[in-house]
Amino acid sequence: MIAIIDYGAGNIRSVANAVTKLGYQPKITTQPKDVLNARAVILPGVGAAVDIMKSLQALGVVSSIKQYIADDRPFFGVCIGLQILFTGTEEGGWHECLNIFP
Repeated sequence: MIAIIDYGAGNIRSVANAVTKLGYQPKITTQPKDVLNARAVILPGVGAAVDIMKSLQALGVVSSIKQYIADDRPFFGVCIGLQILFTGTEEGGWHECLNIFP
């Protein structure tokens, strides 16, 4: 299963359509267990980093995303979904992100 994380904003339908067109069955999810059990994870991107981080924290998926990436599994961040992999952002003042990359 290819998990597409739904944080309440983003281009989810476009990403799901693209995955389907490639012949895979995407699962749009908000569940940490789905992230950990996925064959691949996609974090779509639209919005501001601070808002996305707040949403991911509220969903409880931050640690699952970090664990998934630490396990060297396929992760694709689209736009802001890639940007939040850094330690933080100065967009709208300093805000901590996922701290995967300095």
